[in-house]
Amino acid sequence: MKEYLTHTVNADDPDLVSVIDELPLWSAPFGLRLLEIIELKQNLKVLDLGCGPGFPLVEIASRLGNTSTVFGLDPWTRALARVKLKINVYTLKNVQLINGYAEHMPFCGDCFDLIVSNNGINNVRDMKQSIRECYRVSKSGGQLVFTLNLEETMIEFYSVFQQVLKENKLYDVLPKIKQHIYDKRRPLAEIKSLLSEAGFHTKKIIEDSFSLRFTDGTAMLNHPFIKYWFLSSWKQLPEPKDLERIFDQIETELNRLARKHGEINLSIPFVTIDCRKKSDRLFSTNFI
Repeated sequence: MKEYLTHTVNADDPDLVSVIDELPLWSAPFGLRLLEIIELKQNLKVLDLGCGPGFPLVEIASRLGNTSTVFGLDPWTRALARVKLKINVYTLKNVQLINGYAEHMPFCGDCFDLIVSNNGINNVRDMKQSIRECYRVSKSGGQLVFTLNLEETMIEFYSVFQQVLKENKLYDVLPKIKQHIYDKRRPLAEIKSLLSEAGFHTKKIIEDSFSLRFTDGTAMLNHPFIKYWFLSSWKQLPEPKDLERIFDQIETELNRLARKHGEINLSIPFVTIDCRKKSDRLFSTNFI
């Protein structure tokens, strides 16, 4: 009998409850667009670069089925442990997880039919080297699809941040904000250039956006997503002696804007880039 016909559901299983929240708030809009673009075929060898806690890795593996193998690569050990739980609960047999870095992938050359990265490739240490590695491990004609948010992300917040710094004559911090944005959100023209230099043909770029809405600045700055993934970087920009004063003024200004407009709305523009490996080049393949 087919395995799915014998499957039963135990809603009291604590492991099931812990993994069904599979679409994280931040990565869902990016990942859903990515899932629309990838080519679904049988017998694919797939890599999810920067797979994190498992989205869209688990979803891709589930959609492709057991004729394909999906590898998840990430240096975040705790996140990979989470993926392992999902794999076990969902009894997936076509996933392999590897703890490693995009800049030095432990794969031979010309081995993947499809590489995806959902807002991951923009968080590597060396984007140029990571894209070169994607080229090296891709098969000729292989598809590379990745998403990333653009430099205008949360421009509403950064405008207030810069305004407050200027009012306090902290002009030396302004270049730090510019560098902070560049480090995480490269200009689209630069990314296109890196892809071309590596040997990828960009087939299409889909521009999109979504919003993060909050009642006011106080709610925004205390939101778990902001506190865990953005606030720590923001706090490093002013000097420690100025930190509390600057953020008190930022919060006050955000609250004023919320009263004026009815809410705080942070825009998240992003792109989904669909590429193909143009031709083989000579790269070292001294990897396992």
